[in-house]
This record gives sequence, structure tokens and C-alpha cells, in this order.
Amino acid sequence: MSPTFLPLERWGFPIERFFLSAGPCSAESEEQVLETAKAVAGTGVSFFRAGIWKPRTHPGHFEGVGTEGLRWLGKVREEYGLAVGVEVATPQHVEECLRHGVDLVWVGARTTPNPFAVQALADSLKDTGLPLLVKNPISPDLELWMGAIERFLGAGLVKVAAIHRGFSSSEKDEYRFSPQWKWPIELKRKWPHLPLLCDPSHICGKRDLLYGVAQEALDLLFDGLMIEVHPNPDAALSDSSQQLTPSDFRDLIGRLTLKHEESSETVQRRLKELRNEVDGLDHRLLQLLSRRMSVVRRMAELKNQGNVSTFQPHRWEEIVESRIQEGMELGLSSRCVFDLLQAIHEEAIEQQEDVLNSENAEAAEDLE
Repeated sequence: MSPTFLPLERWGFPIERFFLSAGPCSAESEEQVLETAKAVAGTGVSFFRAGIWKPRTHPGHFEGVGTEGLRWLGKVREEYGLAVGVEVATPQHVEECLRHGVDLVWVGARTTPNPFAVQALADSLKDTGLPLLVKNPISPDLELWMGAIERFLGAGLVKVAAIHRGFSSSEKDEYRFSPQWKWPIELKRKWPHLPLLCDPSHICGKRDLLYGVAQEALDLLFDGLMIEVHPNPDAALSDSSQQLTPSDFRDLIGRLTLKHEESSETVQRRLKELRNEVDGLDHRLLQLLSRRMSVVRRMAELKNQGNVSTFQPHRWEEIVESRIQEGMELGLSSRCVFDLLQAIHEEAIEQQEDVLNSENAEAAEDLE
């Protein structure tokens, strides 16, 4: 059963088009914070974000201005009427945020996978009523992400949402952190009422990629965006390449198009026809997969008779190379074909191992 999540519309923040956060990666000075806030005010921003405590991989790098920055955010609230939010990693951070009237907090990707840190934060946030956003862990581990959210729910928090900020990957691509959309989509499937935001700034790592990722998130019915904005990004003390100028931010927001789950009756009727067609094709695919596994099991019997290993590296390499080429000729991406082949291959190995284990067990019984 899905947990109870309070809809974003009842969080008490303005939502003009979608739930939107904007502000610098790090609060660097009072002037920089107020200049940014002035520039994004009136753009439909739900809350103004700024990093106060910055976890860095190596010591000696800029680690945030600390508590002094919370006073600057108080001025943002007073002068521009914007709610303010920051990342927290310790109960002491939460205490300082409460003391300075911060309106919202989020948990970063480095903290989310640590159950001890998450539980300590959950205990410190209990009964505060503060809205909380939980970023995905750096590694693509859905259970860690869900487990962290469950700890906050267990502390009685009801204004809880998730932030998709991408995942580390050994494969190099154009993104700083791979989107791997399947994981937030699966999170939404498991918990359909969980508000889900996207942080395209961290996913992209480069400002020229932001629009495409932000629009894709809205195409996938994400509930909002968290975008980094700085008056002079190239001079930023952290993540300079992924921050937008205020004018570029306004331009990006103006270009984004909201998508809807429901549509006109005519479109719905045609969609139903196409979905029925997809359902039929899926049924045929499953039947073909079942037949393929039946052949695989017969192959396992022959391998066992000939004392041949289950895994055949050269055969696997041959399959991957030929099928990817064939799939690309049919209009499929190489990534799609490879992922599909890998899933089928893993199932085939398991099917063969089941056959071998069964035959070996029968042989052992015959010897008794």
C-alpha cells in the first residue's frame, strides 16, 4: 500500500505553473544572494534555494558560508516575499534552520544512503512541520532512496517529496550524472502519490543541456524543477558550469511546456486503440520469450551431457554485436537493445542453472 503524501498544492507555497525552486548552488555573499533573489522573484518560484553547508569531496574546497548565510536568506524572505530552502545533513543544521525560520529543507545525495544520518535527521525534524525533499542516492539504488523516505514518514512528516538529481555511472556520457529515468519512474509507480521533482542542474553539469532534461522531466509528469541560478555563473565558487544567469533562467522557464496525463476525447480514443495494439504486441513478446527460454532449457540439457559451461563468452559477444546492429537498423537505440539482451541473457543463465541443478540433484539421488 502506498504511504500517505500531502500534495504539493497543500504545502503552502505558490505554484503558478509547476513547483519551482531557483537560486545559487551556494550562498557566497549577502549581495549575491539578494541580487539572485531579486532577479528570480516574479517568475513563479515556489521557493528560493541556496546551499549553506556544502559537502565537498576534497577538503580545502569551498564548503559554504555556514549559519551566516541563513541570515541572508531571512532578508530574501523579508524583501522579496520568497520562501527559502537549504540542504541539511545533521541535526545541528536542522536546529539552525528552525532558529532562522527556514521554510523548507532537503537531504542531499551523499546523506540519503546513510541510514544513521537519515534517522538522526528524521528525529530532529519530527513535529517541526517543515516540508522535506529527499534527493536520490548517488548510486542507482531504489531501495536506499525509498528507505530514506520511509524513515522520514515514520517520524510523522507528511510534506515529503523526492528529487531526482541523476546517478553516478561508470559509463561516460554527456551528463554529469546519468538521468537513468527508469528509477524515478519506478519510484513513482510504487508510490504514485509521492511528489517528484527534478534537479536538471546536477544531472546535466553543463548549462546548455538544461532545457532538454527539464522538458523531459515535465514530459514524464514530474511535479516540478530545482534549478541553480547565479548572477555571474562563471565566477561561482561551486558548480559554475551548471548554473544559469537570471535572464537565461527566465528564458528557459518561458520555453518549457507542461504535459497532461488526460487529453481530449478524440485523442483518448485513439490512444486507447494504440494501447490495445501495444498490449497485443507485449503479449506476443512474452510468448516469444517463453519459447526462447524453452529452447534455452533444452540447450542446458545438452551442455550438461557434454560437460559444457553455462556461460559462453564468445557466443554472448557474437549475440550482442549482431543483435545491436540489427536493432539499430530497425530504429532501436544500441542502449535499448543491449539492456534488453542483458536482461534476457541473465534470465537464460538462471533458466539453465535451474535445469543443471535439477539434473544434478536427480543424479545424486540415483547414487544414494
